Order: sequence, then C-alpha cells, then structure tokens
Amino acid sequence: MAPPGQAQRSPSPSQPSGKGEVSDLKAQLRQLAGSRAPGVDDSKRDLFKKVISYMTVGIDVSSVFGEMVMCSATSDIVLKKMCYLYVGNYAKGNPDLALLTINFLQRDCKDEDPMIRGLALRSLCSLRVANLVEYLVGPLGSGLRDGNSYVRTVAVIGILKLYHISAVTCIDADFPAMLKRLMLNDPDTQVIANCLAALQEIWTLEASNSEEASREREALLSKPLIYYFLNRIKEFSEWAQSLVLELVAKYVPSDNNEIFDIMNLLEDRLQHANGAVVLATIKVFLQLTLSMNDVHQQVYERIKAPLLTLVSSGSPEQSYAVLSHLHLLVMRAPILFSSDYKHFYCQYNEPFYVKKLKLEMLTAVANESNTYEIVTELCEYAANVDIPMARESIRAVGKIALQQYDVNAIVDRLLQFLEMEKDYVTAETLVLVKDLLRKYPQWSQDCIAVVGNISSKNVQEPKAKAALIWMLGEYSQDMHDAPYILESLIENWEDEHSSEVRLHLLTAVMKCFFKRPPETQKALGDALAAGLADFHQDVHDRALFYYRLLQYNVTVAERVVNPPKQAVSVFADTQSSEIKDRIFDEFNSLSVVYQKPSYMFTDKEHRGPFEFSDELGNLSIGADAADTVVPAHQVDANDKDLLLSTSETEKEDGRALSSNGSAYSAPLYDAPASVPASQIQSDLVNLTSGLSGHVPAASLAIDDLLGLGLSVTPAPAPSPPSLSLNPKAVLDPGTFQQKWRQLPISLTQ
Repeated sequence: MAPPGQAQRSPSPSQPSGKGEVSDLKAQLRQLAGSRAPGVDDSKRDLFKKVISYMTVGIDVSSVFGEMVMCSATSDIVLKKMCYLYVGNYAKGNPDLALLTINFLQRDCKDEDPMIRGLALRSLCSLRVANLVEYLVGPLGSGLRDGNSYVRTVAVIGILKLYHISAVTCIDADFPAMLKRLMLNDPDTQVIANCLAALQEIWTLEASNSEEASREREALLSKPLIYYFLNRIKEFSEWAQSLVLELVAKYVPSDNNEIFDIMNLLEDRLQHANGAVVLATIKVFLQLTLSMNDVHQQVYERIKAPLLTLVSSGSPEQSYAVLSHLHLLVMRAPILFSSDYKHFYCQYNEPFYVKKLKLEMLTAVANESNTYEIVTELCEYAANVDIPMARESIRAVGKIALQQYDVNAIVDRLLQFLEMEKDYVTAETLVLVKDLLRKYPQWSQDCIAVVGNISSKNVQEPKAKAALIWMLGEYSQDMHDAPYILESLIENWEDEHSSEVRLHLLTAVMKCFFKRPPETQKALGDALAAGLADFHQDVHDRALFYYRLLQYNVTVAERVVNPPKQAVSVFADTQSSEIKDRIFDEFNSLSVVYQKPSYMFTDKEHRGPFEFSDELGNLSIGADAADTVVPAHQVDANDKDLLLSTSETEKEDGRALSSNGSAYSAPLYDAPASVPASQIQSDLVNLTSGLSGHVPAASLAIDDLLGLGLSVTPAPAPSPPSLSLNPKAVLDPGTFQQKWRQLPISLTQ
C-alpha cells in the first residue's frame, strides 16, 4: 500500500503544523494569565506541556516568555516546575527577558510551601546571567537559614553555582564561612554532604590565589573533621558516603592505631549494596596500609570476596567497572587471586566487553598450578562462533605462553589452532607464534614444521602475513621452500597494499640471501628494485639503505641485517611499573577503567594537583608549524631561569647570525675517511645506472644528504656562540614546554 500524500498526513502532536501555532499558544496563555475561573490550572497545564514539548524538540518558543512568567502566579507545583524549566532554558540566551523572572522567583523564594521555595531558589541560581548575581545573595542567605532541610540543600549547591558565575561576589558575601558553620552544625546529613562538596571545589579553585583558602582546604583533612564524618557515615546517602570516603582516602593517620580505628569503623561498608561505596572503602583500606606490607596483603584477602560478589550480582556495566578494579589488583598481587580463576570464566550471556576483560583476568592470574585448566578453557572459546571472542581467546593463550616457563602444552595448543583451517584463527596464531619464537627460540623446530605447511595465499591479514614473512626470513635455512615463497611474494609486490608487509618482505629476503645466496639472488634484486620504486617513504628508504649497505660491504650488511638471535625478555607494549602505580593512586576513578593515568585523557585545567607536561602530540612539526609558533621576539632574551645563558656581546652579535631568528646552528661533522669517496661514488653511479628505471628523481640537496657524493656547495655556516650553564636555573615541565613552543623553527625538511 502506498504511503499517504503529504497533504493527507496528520501533523505530529509534538510539533506545530505552522508558524501561527506558537502565536495561538501565546494568545491562549495571555488569556489565561489573569483568569481565576475554576479549572484554569488544568488548561494551563495543557498549554505548558505543549510549550515544553516544542522546546524539547528544538523549536524556538522564546516569544511566549512574558506570558509564561505571567501564568506562573499559581499554587500548582506542577505548573511551577514546568515554568521554572522553561525559564532556566531561555534565560541565559535572553538576559533582558531573564530580568522579568527575578520578581516572581524572589517572591516564590518566600512561599509557605518549602518545595516551592526550594524549586524557586534552584531556578534562580540556574539563570546563569552575570548581570543578575546581585539578586542571588539575599535569597541564598535566607535559604541557608531556612528551617526546611530541602531548601538548605538547594541553597548550598546554589552558592557553588554563584561561585562559578561570580567568584568575587561569593567570597565577598562570606558564603564559604557560612557553609563551614553549616557543615559542622546542621542536623541533616544531605546538607552536610553538599557543604563538603561545595567547600572542596571552592577552596581547591581558590587555593592558587589565597593562602587562607589553601589552609582551609588542608583543614578538611584534619583528624576532628575526619572522625566527625566517619562517626556519622551510616546516616549519609550512598553518594554522600562515597564523597566522605574519597576525603578519608587522602587523610594521613598519625600512627598505626589510628589506621586500625578507621578500618574498624568502615568494616561494614564492605558489605554495602552499592558498588561505589564498596570501591571507595577499598581505596581507603589500600591507601592507609601502603606502608604496612603484612596488613596490605591481608586487605587484599579481605576485599576479594566483596569484589567477586559485586561482579556476579549486578548489571554488565557494573561488572565491567568492578572487574577493571579487580584487574588492577590482580596485576599487583596475582598470587592472591590465582585460586579464584574460575570466577573469571566467561558466561554465554555476557556482553563482549565483559568477556574480553575476563580473558585479561585469566591471563593475569595464570601460574604453574592453574595454567592447564585456564588454557583448556580458553581453547574452548577459540572454537566459538563469535569471531572477536575467538580472536581474543587465542591472544590470551599466547600471552600466557609468553609469561610462563613451562610452555610445552601451550605451544602444542597453539600449533593445533593452525590446523583448524579458519582464516581468522590462522592469522591470530601466526602473530603469536612469531612473538613466541622471539622469546623462546628453542621452540623453532616444532613451530617451523607446522608453519611451513601454511600457504601464503591463504593468509590475507597484513599482521599475519608480516609474521609469516618474518619467520620465512628468520628460519629460511630450516624451511626448504622459503626462497621460492619469498620470490612469489615479490612477484606480486604491486598487489600488496600494506607497507608493513613490504617492509618485512625486504628484510626477510635480505636475511634469506645471507643464508642461501644462490637461490635468493634474483629475488633480492627484484625486491630492492621494487622497493626503490615504491611510493611509500619508509619502504623506499629501507630499500635504499639495504642497497647501499650491500654495495659498501657485504660482511657489514650481514652483521647489520642478520645478527645473532637474542631472546626478547620484555616487549615494548608492556605497561611500565610507573604507569601502573599512577593508576593505582587513582583507584576508584575512570583511570582504572581506561587503564591509563588521568593526565592522558583529561584537559590540562582538570588534571588536579599532578601536573604533567603537554603531550608530544601537541607539538607542530612541518611546513604548517610556522603558523602556530609564537614569534621569536616574544621570548624574553634575559630570562634568568633558562638553563643556558650567553654573554651579552655574543647575544648582540647573534641577532644577525640567521635570517630565521635563531642564533644557533647544529655542529658540522666530517664524513668518515676510512673509505675513499671517489670509490664509493663510482660504485654508486654504476649501481644507479643499472637500476635507473626504478630510482625516482631526487633533488641534488637530498641526494647529497643520502650520501651519493654529488657536489653541492654548502652555504657558509655561522659559528655558534659559546654557551655557559646557568647554575641557578629553575624550570618546571610546563614552563619548559611553553618556552620550547615559543622558539622559532630553525629548519623544516
């Protein structure tokens, strides 16, 4: 059946059918504004719902602002809520209209109903108009003294909003001192929690400008305040308990008895139903016992059961968050969790992200006693119909093999994967076998016997093909068909789009040439010719490097390309202990979920007390960098904190040394004289003429840099001024990075 025509379609109830509908709404609201007739509130509700629905879908209904304010004179709390929602949405974009709301909001702040007082005060503080802050001070002061706890709760958060709009107004009105008194004396725990949150944020932001604020922030970590919060912690809500526990984690006890007192007070929080409270409590226990090794180990034993309970009882999202923290603890103390490995077996109905994290847990807890059972379970997953899950399980088996000493059974399992004849299984296994041979060269005979039967035509993934090519080059003396397989791959050079595979192919054919020269000579020539003609810079450079290395000295080339094999103990992607410790310090935060410290994924202004220099990615290198670099004249020539200083005369002379503003140049080094330049030049010219069809044209300057020996007259370089160390240099990472970025570009290539 064909869809009805455009003219027959009924308009959506949530969107106006034409421009006149907003005008109709405005007229109806104006008509109801001063009406006292019975049932008028129901009519207002219908109209308010229409206005809110239009606003929600992005239709501009700011033209009815005045009528909405006039209709707010009602005791119906539902109408009040909708009106406040409308006003808060449009006030910031229409400061002049926001002024119309001040009177009725201030009036509602004195209403008899505490719910209306609280809602009005919240809406008043949510206007976010800097010109109206003077109207907030009076209602906020009254709200802090209100007899109803809900109004006081709203007023405390309102002060924090006021601080972000105008910090000066907030401080001048002495609101932080009022919050502190309220925090220590209010009977309602939610008011206390809000005061603590507001004061922490205000004093943290003010600490950089005020010593008094810095002292007040430190006073929050005093023993009387900490015990004041801990003794009442059972009365707090879950959010407030997490806030208090986060504060306690920063507290430094005076002695061991105090540590045990705090842990006894918080013992029952480990059985709390809320995962955030449990994790916050665990963080307190771990931080307090860092200097007590025996107790710290006992804490691991104590927190194991609550964490495993949280993993199994809750949503997948909660399980993932708790598993992330458990994974961090397992990395620090794998032996304590090795007997609980069955808790980390995957269930069929779990989402993939939980399964993947459980595989990482199984990898971390694997040891000599449980490796066989864990690998058996992982092999079951490798036959899973879920391809990503099968890939991850194969990687997990490989990781276990790389971290165990007795790998007999694991190597056999990996080689069995190659016989499954599934493309993705073969691809993942080849990558792992390559890493396994790099760490355990003694297993080469068993692995090569199986890998040699794999056809390179059946391996399509670049990483897997690169791994296979690496093994063909590394063990070409044991693989009878290695030169011929490499030759066929070189013949299909143009069909291979991955630069990684081409790079591995160049190196593999070089290694094979040194072990089986007669069979590989032709393939090597073809590979170097194809590499020199390749458009990818890395491939071209590697081919050119091998080409000149062979021309210079074959013995030296063999030592460079095919050195004696050394077992790899630690792989480059292994996380450093410093990073792990930093993540542990940020326990119960997103750092644990992301498995990286907060400075790696947060903006600089939100990084907190630990400041790190800007990442290298922020630096601009290249032709466009000149647009973003601050001109050289903005760098103060007489900075006393620079690490290097020059004499005054040299500074004056250095200003005219370079056209790009830099007074320094790199030192010049003479070429080695062990080989006559004329001989190398003639050999290279002969070789170049033989491969002229494959070598792209290059500029004289670049050819000279590459060592072709072409005569290029260099420009006379100015002599750099002598440098002397400044013994009183003080430079933090952030300032150094800033000064480095301000320096002019000396050379771009």
